[in-house]
Amino acid sequence: MREPWVRISTDQLYQWITDRKDVTIIDALPAEIFRQRHLPEAKNASVYEVTFPEQVKAAVSDKTQQIVVYGSSEASSDAKTAAEKLKRLGYQKVYVLAGGAAAWHAAGNPLEGDNIESAVKPDNLLRLTDGVYSVDVGQSVIEWTGRNPNGKHFGRVHLLQGEMIVKEKSLSGSFKIDMTSIENTDLAGDELQPVLISHLMSDDFFFVKLFPSAVFTITAAKAVEPAALSAPNYEIEGILELRGVRRALRFPATLSKLSEKQMAAEAHFDFDRTHWNVIYGSSRFFEHLGMHLVFDPISIQLRMIANS
Repeated sequence: MREPWVRISTDQLYQWITDRKDVTIIDALPAEIFRQRHLPEAKNASVYEVTFPEQVKAAVSDKTQQIVVYGSSEASSDAKTAAEKLKRLGYQKVYVLAGGAAAWHAAGNPLEGDNIESAVKPDNLLRLTDGVYSVDVGQSVIEWTGRNPNGKHFGRVHLLQGEMIVKEKSLSGSFKIDMTSIENTDLAGDELQPVLISHLMSDDFFFVKLFPSAVFTITAAKAVEPAALSAPNYEIEGILELRGVRRALRFPATLSKLSEKQMAAEAHFDFDRTHWNVIYGSSRFFEHLGMHLVFDPISIQLRMIANS
């Protein structure tokens, strides 16, 4: 499909600027990046913000004006997305700078801003800092969901402690889960809530009296290349010890670097509880279950914050 805009080279745009051609240059990146680095005479309208149309209108109200929009680099869709929006807004003469600010910089053309070299480096890939990270149990939580033919129940269980070691992209560590902290949230205020919690803690399910904690130990962690920030970027393998049973568990996770001394991990996955001898309500082990049927998979949503 033909692009609804015209691509312009860095040489051509440089000539337009030199010739003082009547053109408005729009930087489509966030304001903080614009402050660090932008083309001369460019105006900022971040394509990531819902107020992009208003920002563009403030920068150039004449929809017959020639506009050159640029983004980060050829690998980024920011400028193309901005150009599509501009065309839908009725702007008639829209150009996209080929290669974006990265190509402009590589060609040796002038840039303005208070931290030009730093802004040139893209921030779309994960770069963890080596070190030993201790889990902040106050900010970390495991959310669970269990299901049956009539619906679902969900709640939380908390971490007691944990540690993660990062060394040259490899991960190791272990995490202790407080099984006595099982919570249910969907039945809040219902007289059945304490009944369900007692049921989950009993020998029907997690037998918390005998097995008050569970432990997950990482045995291997492989980075998914390229390690994108917005997608699962690690494959985690380990051993989960639950209800006295040790079994392998594997799941994808999305790691994020929050600062030089803090990282976050998100994971969403299902695991088959019956592999850990939690067989209550499973039709693979019992007949004539009727209303006591419980699906085998448990869904987990993990949010973990760790500090070095």
